[in-house]
Amino acid sequence: MMSNPEKMEEAQPSSGSTSEQEQILTTKGKLSTHFSSTVDTRAGYIPLLILCFVTGLTDGTLYNAYGTFVSMQTGNTIFIALGTSGQNNKPYGWARSLCSLGCFAFGCVSFANLHKFIGGPRLRRTLLCSFFLQTVCVVVAASIIQSGIIDGTYPSRGDPNKVNFTELAAVALLSFQAAGQIVNSRGLGVSEVPTVVITSLLCDLVSDEHLLAGLSKNGKRNRRAIAFVLTLAGAICGGWISKATHQVGPCLWLVAGIKAIITAYWMGFVPLLKAMRR
Repeated sequence: MMSNPEKMEEAQPSSGSTSEQEQILTTKGKLSTHFSSTVDTRAGYIPLLILCFVTGLTDGTLYNAYGTFVSMQTGNTIFIALGTSGQNNKPYGWARSLCSLGCFAFGCVSFANLHKFIGGPRLRRTLLCSFFLQTVCVVVAASIIQSGIIDGTYPSRGDPNKVNFTELAAVALLSFQAAGQIVNSRGLGVSEVPTVVITSLLCDLVSDEHLLAGLSKNGKRNRRAIAFVLTLAGAICGGWISKATHQVGPCLWLVAGIKAIITAYWMGFVPLLKAMRR
């Protein structure tokens, strides 16, 4: 039989295991606090400016390949309207544009409600989830094209008079994720960088009363100007990359890589390391 002192010793957890449990709980608490914190919106415009380049890159590539935009919905609205009189330059071009417009609208509703469900548009975990979902959508679209399920050659080798409705899968995914960008810009309070709209951005830029003010005196003007240039540069790069590679895939993988980096940015590694050391 076991003596009483031995029983008590066995029943009581060792001090080592207790300290390990406390350390685990402390680490979990720090991680929870970090990802539940509000991000510094003063630097929130930086990833949004990068997304302007992404928009140009994506639309410049997809329009050449499939005859529709996935971010700029003004053009798609006109294409849908022209489709009613049969004036699209591609068969069922209006259907691609309608798919893009519908998925973009659905994306706006989905991302807005996702942000609300998680806890707010400026929480670190919200931005992390939002950009992770956007990245996944781009990766899936790029994978579908890369695998050959959808023709990803540029210019397309398919018969221009035949319609391949499988193309709508890539258009739908990319339009859905593009909606997350503008929802993020609104949530972060950086409405001067909508990331997917050029018309209103250009209007606000050139009609600014302080357009000619010094560089340090008009931050919104600076951000609008940079956003315009980056969107233009992205579209130029998209055109040149697809022309050089004769493929749609490389541009989409580049977009996926950029979005993955932005997702990692919202992880906030520097403040996380500081919090873990406390």
